[in-house]
Amino acid sequence: MPQPANPYSAPDFAPDFAPYFAYVGSRTTRERNARGVGLSVYRVDPGTAAWTPVQVLSDLVNPSFLGFDRHRRFLYAVHGDRSEISAFRIDPVSGTLTFLNRESTGGRNPVHLCVDPTNRFVVVANHVTSSLAVLPIDGRGALGTPCDLVTLTGQIGPHRVEQPFPKPHQVQFDRTDRFIAVPDKGLDRTFVFRLDTETGTLSAVEGAAAEAREGAGPRHVAFHPSNRFAYVVNELDSTVTSCRFDAGTGALTPFQILSAVPDSFVGNSRAAEIAVSATGRFVYASNRGHESIATFAVDEATGRLAPAGWQATGGRTPRFFALSPSEDILFAANEDSDAIVGFRIDPRKGSLEPMQTVARTGSPVCILFRS
Repeated sequence: MPQPANPYSAPDFAPDFAPYFAYVGSRTTRERNARGVGLSVYRVDPGTAAWTPVQVLSDLVNPSFLGFDRHRRFLYAVHGDRSEISAFRIDPVSGTLTFLNRESTGGRNPVHLCVDPTNRFVVVANHVTSSLAVLPIDGRGALGTPCDLVTLTGQIGPHRVEQPFPKPHQVQFDRTDRFIAVPDKGLDRTFVFRLDTETGTLSAVEGAAAEAREGAGPRHVAFHPSNRFAYVVNELDSTVTSCRFDAGTGALTPFQILSAVPDSFVGNSRAAEIAVSATGRFVYASNRGHESIATFAVDEATGRLAPAGWQATGGRTPRFFALSPSEDILFAANEDSDAIVGFRIDPRKGSLEPMQTVARTGSPVCILFRS
C-alpha cells in the first residue's frame, strides 16, 4: 500500500546549494575552563560542507546561546554566567555582525532566548536566578531595559548539587507561537507561559505544565511540526520524555519516557540538546559522557519514539548540535575537544554518517544558521 505524502516538508529535503552562514557561540572564561574566542561567523559551502571563517568578535564574554529576530536581520547573544544580552545587526550579503547595544537581563546566567512573533520582544531564561525576563526590541533591532521579570517557584528536585533552586533552561515557542514552553531543571517541570504582545508581560498557563520524574532535570524541548507533540530532553537522567501538546490550551501531557543512551552504556552521561526533523519523522538528542547523538524514529500517528541508533560525535561533550538549513547535515559542537563535526543525514532512515571536522574552534556551545 503506498505511503501518504508527508505533510510537513518537501520530499527528502533536496539540498539548496546556495552558500549560507553559520554563527557559533562559545565559552570564553577561565571559570568554565574554556578556550573560546567569542562569537564567530563562517560561510558554509553546502556541497562540500566546508566552513570558511568570515569574522570573529573576540571581545565578548561567553556568548553561549544565540537567536535571530523573526526577519533574521538581527542576532542576539546571551552572555553565560553574566547578566547581559547583546544585539547585533547582520549584513545580509557578507553575513558579518555589527554591535548595536547590550542590556541587563535582570538576572544571572542567561542561557536561552526567543523572539516573539511580533518581533517586539525577546524572552530570556535566567538560569541561576530562577527568572524569565522580557526585553523590548526597537525598530533598529536594539534592546531596551526589561519590561517584565517573572520568578519561577515550586518544589525543588532531589539532586543535592544540580537542583538547589528553580533553574529555567529554555524558552521555546510552540509551532503556532501562542505558548512558550520553559523546561526547569531544578523543579523537574516544564512550565507553559503566554506573552502579552501589547504589554510585554508573561503569564503562566495554569494546569498546563508537564511534570518530570524526580531528578530528571528537564533541559530543552522541541515541538513536532504537527504541533501535536513535544519532546523534552532531561539532562540529569539522560532521558527523553514524549508529551502530547494541546495547541488550544497549551497543556503538555507526558506519555512516554526513553533513555537517551543505549542500555549497554553503564557510565555517566548528561543529555543536552534535542531537535525534531522538519519532516517530523525523527528526533535527535545529544549525550555528554556517552559522546553521541541519539536518533529516534517517530510514529506519525501516536508521536511515540523508538530508538533508531546512536552515532559517536567524534569528540567530547556535544553540548549542542544543529541541522543544516536543508537538513541534509547535522553539525555537532564538541565543547571539550574544540571542534564542530559534520554528519550526513539519511533522509529515509534518519541515520548519521560521519563526514569531517568542519571547524576547529575553542569551546563551541551554540550554532545558528542563516541562509
